[in-house]
Amino acid sequence: MKDITNWNEGDWIAAIAALALFATLAIGGLIATRKSEEFVGHPRGLFVLFYAEMWERFSYYGMRALLILYLTKFWLFNDGDASLIYGGYTSLVYITPVLGGYLADRWLGQRKAVLFGGVVLALGHLFMAWEGMQGVADPAVKQADPAINVFWLALSLIIVGSGFLKANISVIVGQLYKMTDARRDSAYTIFYMGVNVGAALGTILVGYLGETIGWSWGFGLAGIGMVLGLIIFVVGKPALLGQGEPPRPLQKNNEFKLYGTGIAAVAVIWFLIQYVDVIQNLLIITGVAMLAYTLYEAFKLPKEPRERIFAILFLIALNPVFWGLFEQAGGSLSLYTDKYVDRGGVPTSLFQSINPIYIVLFAPLFAGLWQILAKRGLEPSAPAKFGLALIQVGLGFLVFVWGAGTGDPAVMTSVVFVFLIYLLHTTGELCLSPVGLSAMTRLAPAHLGSFIMGAWFYMTAVGNFVAGRIGEATGGESGEMSKDLTLAIYSKIGWVTIGIAIVVLLLSPIVKRWMHLDTLEDRDHGDGLVGQGEVGLEAQEAGMHPENRPT
Repeated sequence: MKDITNWNEGDWIAAIAALALFATLAIGGLIATRKSEEFVGHPRGLFVLFYAEMWERFSYYGMRALLILYLTKFWLFNDGDASLIYGGYTSLVYITPVLGGYLADRWLGQRKAVLFGGVVLALGHLFMAWEGMQGVADPAVKQADPAINVFWLALSLIIVGSGFLKANISVIVGQLYKMTDARRDSAYTIFYMGVNVGAALGTILVGYLGETIGWSWGFGLAGIGMVLGLIIFVVGKPALLGQGEPPRPLQKNNEFKLYGTGIAAVAVIWFLIQYVDVIQNLLIITGVAMLAYTLYEAFKLPKEPRERIFAILFLIALNPVFWGLFEQAGGSLSLYTDKYVDRGGVPTSLFQSINPIYIVLFAPLFAGLWQILAKRGLEPSAPAKFGLALIQVGLGFLVFVWGAGTGDPAVMTSVVFVFLIYLLHTTGELCLSPVGLSAMTRLAPAHLGSFIMGAWFYMTAVGNFVAGRIGEATGGESGEMSKDLTLAIYSKIGWVTIGIAIVVLLLSPIVKRWMHLDTLEDRDHGDGLVGQGEVGLEAQEAGMHPENRPT
């Protein structure tokens, strides 16, 4: 145990995060000991879901913060290959919720899907703590270690487990309230705070242990966090008031067949994550097929709903551009921070906690800003907000390049510019992610609602894969990141994205007309919260806020 007088900035940050975690758990204990069925005006079931999701995000984001560093420093992949593996992993994380959500809606029910997903996730995180040969300096020897197959299995389990859990736990929140219940909006605000608290604390504590004590310590803590979330969810079942059960009675043999489908998905993902080029080909083929189907359905519709589909396609097409840049955070930007930023003793992985912390701080401000502007008739349209989002994510890279100043690796970049790039990317995210989710649910025809939402997250997955390709490029021909090449790529993608943003802003009045907001009819949105994603609520989606529907 390090003497407190010798603590550096990283030690203090981790200690503060630990105290915050204990305080959060103390509040949870207070809620658990209350006899009342409600706490602060909400059903106890909300807080069961809050803590279960908090621990799940704790484990997922903690592991994610370490992944690119683990690939390069433990498994000795070069920077380019590691970035591509990271991009393939995060893209698959966004695709599997389509499977998990579909099986839950049709047969399994949300509660059992969350339970199954939690078990699979816990196994995945605990397998991540399994390490093979130590002290090997030759990448070829290291990557030939049979233990690497356990690593691929761990990633596959986490991908599939996330698909079953993320797609369904947020749906149960809505089921705890009647459609007309005025508490619904604040319930989701509380729930999303759990998402971000877990993401921030997990990134700090798991990252700190992994980088300062040992990889297995960090991944082990992530696994323990997931197990704790699972225990809370199981013990808290009575507080869910029977919500999230199968839509019709489910025989045991059929239930196990559904679990078998999940296990089979693990085997498929185990193959895909090792052959990233196959993922790219599948994304292209599936994307073209989805576009063709969407256009086929669009041209069967009358003029206004058909043009709304065109507006949806316009917005969805911008997803890979934004997320391809944004998701450098866990890939090339993390490697750059590790190599070329004056971190002052703070472990590299801890910097990924900046985004969820910014979300907690700024999401309420953005929600209030849109409402104030709307009352004055000044709120930007959804496509205009997308243009603003792209300007901010592009500007973030340009500010970072300007702050770095030189490609000389001996000149370290000030940590201030890491905070600035995360700031601009987070504010850009709050202009795009919640707005896009809301637009999908408002504009999609009723019979295509789930398909359109799946397409939104599918293109987010494409963006994550694009992020991996950009990260791969920063490795150059040798595969090892160089400062001057990375800054040159950051500058190029920054300027190109701002150019795209300008085109989006110029086209936004046309796209807004395609949306035909003045003739939108109100309809039943399932559990009633506009923008509430049925598939996968990431920390970056936690800024979404309910919008008033047109009447």
